[in-house]
Amino acid sequence: MQNPLLEFPGLPRFDEIAPEHVTPAIDSLLNDAHAVVTRLEAPMAQVTWDDFIVPLEDATERLARAWGVVSHLNSVADTPELRAAYNENLPKVTEFWTSLSQNLALFDKYKALKSGAGFERFTAARQKIVENALRDFRLGGAELADEQKKQFADIQEDLAALGTRFSENVLDATNEFGLLVDDAAELAGLPDDVMQQARAAAERDGKTGYKFTLHFPSYYPLMQYADNRALRERMYRAYVTRASELGEKADWDNTQNIVSLLRLRKDEAALLGYRNYAEVSLVPKMAQTPQQVICFLEDLAARARPFAEKDMAELRAFASEELGISAIEAWDIPYASEKLREKCYAFSEQEVKQYFPEPQVIGGLFRAIEALFSVRILPDAAPVWHKDVKFFRIEREGQLIGQFYLDLYARNGKRSGAWMDDVRGRHKLADGVQTPAAYLICNFSEPVEKDGQMRPALFTHDDVITLFHEFGHGLHHMLTQVDELAVSGISGVEWDAVELPSQFMENFCWEWDVLQHMTAHADTGAPLPRELFDKMLAAKNFQSGLQTLRQIEFALTDMHLHCDYDPIGSEPFSSVLEDVRRRFAVVIPPPFNRFLHSFSHIFAGGYAAGYYSYKWAEVLSADAYGAFEEAHDASGNILSAEVGGRFLREILAVGGSRPAMQSFVAFRGREPEIDALLRHNGMVA
Repeated sequence: MQNPLLEFPGLPRFDEIAPEHVTPAIDSLLNDAHAVVTRLEAPMAQVTWDDFIVPLEDATERLARAWGVVSHLNSVADTPELRAAYNENLPKVTEFWTSLSQNLALFDKYKALKSGAGFERFTAARQKIVENALRDFRLGGAELADEQKKQFADIQEDLAALGTRFSENVLDATNEFGLLVDDAAELAGLPDDVMQQARAAAERDGKTGYKFTLHFPSYYPLMQYADNRALRERMYRAYVTRASELGEKADWDNTQNIVSLLRLRKDEAALLGYRNYAEVSLVPKMAQTPQQVICFLEDLAARARPFAEKDMAELRAFASEELGISAIEAWDIPYASEKLREKCYAFSEQEVKQYFPEPQVIGGLFRAIEALFSVRILPDAAPVWHKDVKFFRIEREGQLIGQFYLDLYARNGKRSGAWMDDVRGRHKLADGVQTPAAYLICNFSEPVEKDGQMRPALFTHDDVITLFHEFGHGLHHMLTQVDELAVSGISGVEWDAVELPSQFMENFCWEWDVLQHMTAHADTGAPLPRELFDKMLAAKNFQSGLQTLRQIEFALTDMHLHCDYDPIGSEPFSSVLEDVRRRFAVVIPPPFNRFLHSFSHIFAGGYAAGYYSYKWAEVLSADAYGAFEEAHDASGNILSAEVGGRFLREILAVGGSRPAMQSFVAFRGREPEIDALLRHNGMVA
């Protein structure tokens, strides 16, 4: 019987893939890829695109796609058997990619392409692919001596294993915790639908009462609404000590994993001739130096701090005067903030949530995209990994241009957070064009039963923003018009520009033109009232100073950990975060907070010395959205097909085929300015 992981070029057969398929498929694909590499290492009279790049790309794409499916399942449908298969094959896959990046024979052939007479006749996309490859060979250790290459390869294998272990520890610690509350009186303040979710969670375990977990849709509403302060403190402690020495199991403590990751990254940088890992990380990014990033973040912190101090003073006064909380603690902040928002703006997040049932939200999202980019989004069919996953296609003038899976709800065995990943990229083949496909993953509350009927999932407005954000990544991947795999869609895009389309899409969640078409009250079906929308808009920048400083705190900590912290010195890594907080934060968490132990973005998610990208790209996205605001002022329609078409043409469609700054300037007519970001965040005098 054919191994479903070896089925190309179709979509993954998720209904047939089992853990026992992983090793045979990966071994087969590795053997095929090694054979192609061996053949391409041989001398060539003339190195050409068709004889060299095409066969290498074909062989490595098959491996990357199959391993991508395994990695995806490991993130969304974790089981002991799948985890074992993933961890068994991870070293082999890592070793292959490392050896490929160090292969001097291949490196020399890329150099021959670059220096050859035909290079100037290559398309801009192909020239970019060759230049990116030469850069990546150097970053991959191709120019190291043999003994150093072996050391570099060992580092890559260890880094991959440690990143996986870090992620698994966070997932296991999150999955393990469950708090069962028998007495509903202890849950005073919690909204009905949160109580229904908790009761359903208990029933799934065969228990009575209400079960709360550390998955965000369960954890955060309790922190926002529970009047019971001791209960909030208990949940907070469990959440912020996950995967640390203060957590439930010593086996899940990420302390040594963090130390090892930082040491190995420092060793990798030294081998490559850089002073620190931050310099290595920035080579393929827009930002030039760690100091440039630090100055950018510190400047933004200075602008945000007065607003953050005002936010916190207001919250402390309110908590003391209205809630009887004389000394506000970390576990009081979400609760007091929600109460303050309700007082200032006369609405609650819970009230808003009733207007955002899943079908209306998805329909409104699709409507906005169709209006902006002249496409149609339609239901489609494909095998999926869980019954709740949906599948869609994107068409333009009846032609398929992309497809995507939508997996919206939190569950055990699925890592937390929200993300987009690629199933396959756009690629010109002999018999036509391979269309791109994407995974769009969120962790929202699932539908619950009420009065004997299943009700659609209800989303908070923050959930809606998250959905638009991830869809922005998906559009970048799926609406590309570049036929070269290595720079189509999100491939080859600088990491600090890759958040531009995602953060750009978030802005539409604050537009009446958009929201009025994506709301219907869960009980009455009434659309979002304009009066409530106006209150939401007034509250849009509620505590934006605090939120901005919090992101800067994470970004500066990440940069300093990878730039000027010595992981083999006597200072613990936690001292870096403590120092950043001392200098920039207006809220200092309690000493037992172990945020870094679950900071998967930088220790398991590709954002090492790159977390600043969120703020960097926010400058780009806010300024880009300014073009739509300017058109809106003239025409009254924020969903301008004319400006949307230009954004598609100059940013989404070109993918990584040219530098992101060139794409931005082509769209906006100038380089980005920070003013729009400050204005959007209400941080102007």
